[in-house]
Amino acid sequence: MSLYLLLKTLHILSSTLLFGTGLGSAYYAWRAWRTGNLQAIAVTFRHLVTADWLFIATTAVFQPLSGLALAHLAGWPLNQLWLLWSLGLYALAGLCWLPVLWLQIRLRDLVEVAQREGVELPALAQRYMAIWFILGWPAFIAFVAIFFLMVAKPV
Repeated sequence: MSLYLLLKTLHILSSTLLFGTGLGSAYYAWRAWRTGNLQAIAVTFRHLVTADWLFIATTAVFQPLSGLALAHLAGWPLNQLWLLWSLGLYALAGLCWLPVLWLQIRLRDLVEVAQREGVELPALAQRYMAIWFILGWPAFIAFVAIFFLMVAKPV
């Protein structure tokens, strides 16, 4: 197996893990939140934060490195429009993910405090969740567009 094919396979697997973990995390966070059950929300957000560090953070670093290496091995100039758009959309998704991670950590902590003290969640938690939800959409759309650009490589 050539280095290019190995790297391309790892790049695809990594992107699948990155996108799948993000989509799965969003689904489970939203479903847990909608129950209003503090125990379910606490457990879910505790796992989300861990999954973000284990899977999303590691693949988020690997993706641009492997992508740039693939472009180099394939001999593609980095000023191709589809590559520039992909990098820009990736940066946009990252700029959405960083506050989402911070919000998930804060929500996890707020839920754990409310659960421990036997009180309701503060209004701030609902605001954080709304921002979390809004930030997820541009990141999701950006990744769908990146997948299209990676497959089609339009001129």
